[in-house]
Amino acid sequence: MSYSYYVVKNHDILLDSKDKPYYLKVRDLPEEEKPREKLLKHGPTALSISELLAVILNTGTKKEGLLEMSHRIIKNYGEGGIMSEKSPKNMAENLDIPLGKATQIVACAELGRRFFQKNESTLPVVRTAREVYEYVQDMHHLSKEHLRGIYLNAHYKVIHDEVISIGTVDGSIIHPREVFKPAIERSAVALILVHNHPSGETTPSEADIAVTKQLVEAGKLLGVDLIDHIIVTKNAFASISANYQ
Repeated sequence: MSYSYYVVKNHDILLDSKDKPYYLKVRDLPEEEKPREKLLKHGPTALSISELLAVILNTGTKKEGLLEMSHRIIKNYGEGGIMSEKSPKNMAENLDIPLGKATQIVACAELGRRFFQKNESTLPVVRTAREVYEYVQDMHHLSKEHLRGIYLNAHYKVIHDEVISIGTVDGSIIHPREVFKPAIERSAVALILVHNHPSGETTPSEADIAVTKQLVEAGKLLGVDLIDHIIVTKNAFASISANYQ
């Protein structure tokens, strides 16, 4: 079988005659291009996100190589999802990776949050759908649908941000408890929901609209204002709250 090279984010990926990607094994890379050796020689800033993740994971599994796994995790979960996920079990189930590797990722993300926690003056501010769209750039290209909560203080500053669920947004599986628990724990006064449509279609489904209405009412009872629910795609966005309620 013939292969051609295709370079993506500092990694060599082979494309076979059917244009299907084949990720090189770490052992196949030149010594200086292996993630750990590259880190030692050039420092962490020389590595891509997926290369840094590969250093953390250290090994692949019997069914998936290290580089392929790290690329898939970034692609399917998103950078924001990885940094905000606090449950190794959820991550392991959603990504189909060993629980031990999920705990490594969650622990590293928690270290990052604690070491580099931002003070009040540097917290990002989001008010409009456009600002939300720009804030969640890591969601634009995700291959799976993610529902994400952006939790705000009284000045519209982001005090917390996490992926609530992965998969089709549906009122039967999205419970208000999951959406508003982080708001209560962090004393947020408002939140913005955002989810992506990998299809590129910004028109909300009936389920999207129904879930939004349900959560608006739940927020009123809890004293947490659901400001907006926004659909994002690669090149566009739409506000459910502003246009469809």
